Amino acid sequence: MAQISTDVVVIGSGPAGAAAALLLSTLGIPNMMITKYRWTANTPRAHITNQRAMEVFRDAGIEQQVLADATPHHLMGDTVFCTSIAGEEIGRILTWGTHPGRHGDYELASPCLPVDIPQTHLEPILVRNATERGTQTRFSTEYLTHQQDDHGVDVRVRDRITGHEYTIRAKYLIGADGARSQVAEDIGLPMQGAMDIAGSMNITFKADLSAYVGNRPSVLYWVIQPGSNVGGIGAGLVRMVRPWNEWLIVWGYDIDQPAPVVDETAAIAIVRSLLGLPDIDVEITGTSLWGNNERYATRLHDRRVFCAGDAVHRHPPSNGLGSNTSIQDSYNLAWKIAAVLRGQAGPALLDTYTTERAPVAEQIVLRANRSSREFVQFFEVLGLLDARDEAEMAARIEERKANTPAGAAKRAALVTAMELKHYEFNAHGVELGQFYESAAIVGDGSARPAPTRDPELYYQPSTVPGSRLPHVWVGTTEQRLSTLDLAPMTRFTLFTGISGEPWAAAAEKVADQLGVPLETVVIGPGRAVTDLYYDWARIREVAEDGAILVRPDKHIAWRSATLPADPGRMLHDALAAVLGR
Repeated sequence: MAQISTDVVVIGSGPAGAAAALLLSTLGIPNMMITKYRWTANTPRAHITNQRAMEVFRDAGIEQQVLADATPHHLMGDTVFCTSIAGEEIGRILTWGTHPGRHGDYELASPCLPVDIPQTHLEPILVRNATERGTQTRFSTEYLTHQQDDHGVDVRVRDRITGHEYTIRAKYLIGADGARSQVAEDIGLPMQGAMDIAGSMNITFKADLSAYVGNRPSVLYWVIQPGSNVGGIGAGLVRMVRPWNEWLIVWGYDIDQPAPVVDETAAIAIVRSLLGLPDIDVEITGTSLWGNNERYATRLHDRRVFCAGDAVHRHPPSNGLGSNTSIQDSYNLAWKIAAVLRGQAGPALLDTYTTERAPVAEQIVLRANRSSREFVQFFEVLGLLDARDEAEMAARIEERKANTPAGAAKRAALVTAMELKHYEFNAHGVELGQFYESAAIVGDGSARPAPTRDPELYYQPSTVPGSRLPHVWVGTTEQRLSTLDLAPMTRFTLFTGISGEPWAAAAEKVADQLGVPLETVVIGPGRAVTDLYYDWARIREVAEDGAILVRPDKHIAWRSATLPADPGRMLHDALAAVLGR
């Protein structure tokens, strides 16, 4: 059999793997994506899709496909805490930036808003577009092992239908094979933290709940129900999959005890109990068990083998960071592999994948687990943790209504407990504020601006090298564009103003010298792009004749405060340093 060869083999077709394949194919890099499964995700799993992930989809040209299949932003927000869906409310919080006081922050930060798209709907979009653009996609194909040398990687796989084993020769391997990653195991990635620290069970079902949720549209309804057979306190989550007739229930179980076995009759009983609707028609569509993890890799690659997604950051779904961070891993890695394969960058550029993304992996694993633990305050406030039995739990929940000192104290404490949940449901700074420090960032001696508001809750734009390029609307009388639209992943982009126009000639020369795609965007009246609202002037943090160099992944690589005597030399040295040349 003739040897099969490609530039990059991607193991796994989840958000990280399918995004990697899509981005590589968009950049013209031959790749093969293999998955041991027959098709894409069979359960909804990941769903919250934040602004940064949507920006990646926008750059890849699939934003409209995602929007067509997603629940839009305005239907995501009324997260409810209640005794059942049809029962009493304990409180609500407007989430994902849907509160009027936060909505402006989200609108100002990005051309995209968060949406909710279940993994069952997102993965096919990613896989289809990757395959259309050139990815060789192989289902029912299992990764076995690999061997790497100075020039490439031999990837051994098995066809699960025929049992036939064969080897794929590639220049690089990306292991996006999930939280039980064999690739991460094979390259011995160092890990911090623990797996399976708690158990969870899902029940997916269909039921028309529009009469109970249409007036308070959300993707999450938290049920605190003493006596329900859903964990010790009786707390479960009813999650919208599709409005308002497809749903998923999650609850915890003691992972040190035998796993629960739930047949259809038991599942229907649990669903009806949490809904508070004993006679509602329910169609159970599936059950599954999963473990909550708190584990992250401190190194994400070994020479020619890289890991992305759940392979390197494993955590509960709190904050909705999982698939979003996985997609961003691939966004960081794909352009770097492309640059090295094309001879535009030295191999040292690939080392910056770990330098830049490992701190993000640690941050989101710790944040998600902290958010998960912060739910305990809700139970403490309600007095459920030390209640002797279900009757006492119910009485203590009821106490919040009482015209007594204890009732008043409980109501005040609930206000505080609800405020804390903003760190899970409105953590805008965590979602958008990722900052890189590595050899692929050339600093200018400046420090990041001191936060003016809580940096986890609020995103603060900046052009300090390492920051994500700030979004503002610019354009012409005919067209409005985001600054992000002007810096596509197919090239480096240099932003300047009219008095900085000498940068354009310098950039053209540097692009030719280094053999790297680099375009200059001059923003100003009478030019191709105008500062429509003067927002760019306010946010750029450099003089009009200064320059900002943006990488293909929209992070700022370098900047110059003003126009120097020899802009070509400065730009050449900066870009060469970024590329490891």
